[in-house]
Amino acid sequence: MPALPISLLRRYVLVVEDEYLQADELRLELLRRGAVVAGPVASIGDAFALIDCTPELAVAVLDVNLDGRMIFPVADELLRRGVPLVFVTGYDRRVLPVRFANIRTILKPASAETVIDALTV
Repeated sequence: MPALPISLLRRYVLVVEDEYLQADELRLELLRRGAVVAGPVASIGDAFALIDCTPELAVAVLDVNLDGRMIFPVADELLRRGVPLVFVTGYDRRVLPVRFANIRTILKPASAETVIDALTV
C-alpha cells in the first residue's frame, strides 16, 4: 500500500463522494489546508476521467457506494498507479474485498477534519 502524505500543502487530492454536503465540506477544508482538490465528483465515470487527466494525484478519498455502485474499480486503478487512498463509508468494513484490508477506512458520519486526519497519518 502506498504511503499517505504527511502534508497536503499543494498536493492534489481526489474526492469522490455522492453526498453533496459532505463532498463540499471536505473540499472546503482541503482548500483551507492548502490542498489542490480534484473534484469532488459523484460517479465512477467522472472519477476515472479525473484520474486520467490529473497524473499528479497525491491521495484520494473514496466513498464506497456511489448511488448503488461500488467504488472498487476506481480504488484498484489508483493503487495500480501508486496513489494512496482512504475509504469513507456508512457500511461495515466487511463489505470491502479482502484486497483492500490494509486501506484506511473512515465510518460515516465523519467530519471533514476526521477524514483529513486520516489522509495525513
